[in-house]
Amino acid sequence: MQIRVQDSGELSKVAQQILDFAGDEKIFLFYGEMGAGKTTLIHHICMILGTEDHTSSPTFSIVNEYKRANGSIFHFDFYRLKNQNEALDLGYEDYFYSGDYCMVEWPTKIPDLLPESAIKVKIEIVSENERLIFLEH
Repeated sequence: MQIRVQDSGELSKVAQQILDFAGDEKIFLFYGEMGAGKTTLIHHICMILGTEDHTSSPTFSIVNEYKRANGSIFHFDFYRLKNQNEALDLGYEDYFYSGDYCMVEWPTKIPDLLPESAIKVKIEIVSENERLIFLEH
């Protein structure tokens, strides 16, 4: 599936489309270069999922937890990982297989640890305000 975003005001609608596309899947892998809008899109998805917590990139903490009425959302940023062992040390399995939502930025840092069923969200920069989002099961 492909979605064209030409205005940031469309992001709540796009976030809902992504959740609809995912169905019951709760693990999302976000691909895109620095500044593509991964964290911003995750923020909109988290708002639709019902968190009232402040969302931000967990660049230094590696994982943030956002509470929602019926569970949590775990937001990962693996950009700073040197190797996959660091994700193992973090106990990534406890998060990925918890049944809670997981939003993963920079999944390319842990290619051998990713669940095959995860939803891939690839963001391509077209121009300053325009993005193409590709969704894959």
